[in-house]
Amino acid sequence: MRAPRVEERRRQIPGAPKIPTDDTPVAARNGSAQEIPKGFLGTYLDLLKNVVFDYTPGRRREGPLEFLGDDAGYLQADAYKGYDAFFAKGRAKEVACWAHTRRKFFEAQDTDPARAAEMLVSAGDLYQVEDRAKEEGLDRDQIKALRQEESPPILEVLETRLELWGPRVLPKSPLGQALGQAQGPREALNRYTDDGLLSSDNNLSEQVLRRGALGRKNGLFVGHGNGGHRAAILYRLVASCKLCGIDPFAYFRDVLERISTHPARRIAELLPRNWKPSRP
Repeated sequence: MRAPRVEERRRQIPGAPKIPTDDTPVAARNGSAQEIPKGFLGTYLDLLKNVVFDYTPGRRREGPLEFLGDDAGYLQADAYKGYDAFFAKGRAKEVACWAHTRRKFFEAQDTDPARAAEMLVSAGDLYQVEDRAKEEGLDRDQIKALRQEESPPILEVLETRLELWGPRVLPKSPLGQALGQAQGPREALNRYTDDGLLSSDNNLSEQVLRRGALGRKNGLFVGHGNGGHRAAILYRLVASCKLCGIDPFAYFRDVLERISTHPARRIAELLPRNWKPSRP
């Protein structure tokens, strides 16, 4: 049974206009030293700095489907096939991640430095447009206008190279894999130019997910499936506190003192983004 605050946050994420998501593996020991199955922690964010970590016992495609339901907004993710069934429903729009794509070309520099460097320079030009939008403090419509004026010529150069180099490069070479990473979700990679609400990469979700990766490194595994769900609850709260600029320790101490007498109908007041300490 989930805590009311957890359920409140789970209700808020699906249906958000933009949801960045990512996942990381975590071992779940079920009492057997010989068998340690792998579960996954997935993270979902909304625009209001709500974070949800969701634990699934395997990297099943049902995980995103069960969590997101009939969401019809933008979903930004990596190229994980588990999201395909969700996008196949036709309601949500896929937004891919330029950071993932650029990273593949960075890794290809050792074996094909000239072509990898060309792709990295063009990807850097795309990010210069994004940097300008941030520096000038543009709003949603202004960001869209800037992108649609300056990004398409850069994207056309990138697409020309993909079409030219793709047939000439071994598919399993580092550059071939980088080209495949860029060619597969090409429409999703370019979708961020359609709306100033969107980001060109999924870095925020990756940064939040590092808390789960750090916990995996320190703890090695969760005790069992229930332990995975409990870990997800703690990660949700800590990550939300961090995004809201709140000291997690102060938040936990205050909320634990108040939770037994706090009215259930006002549970949203105890979410990190709404929380106000009961004492100075």
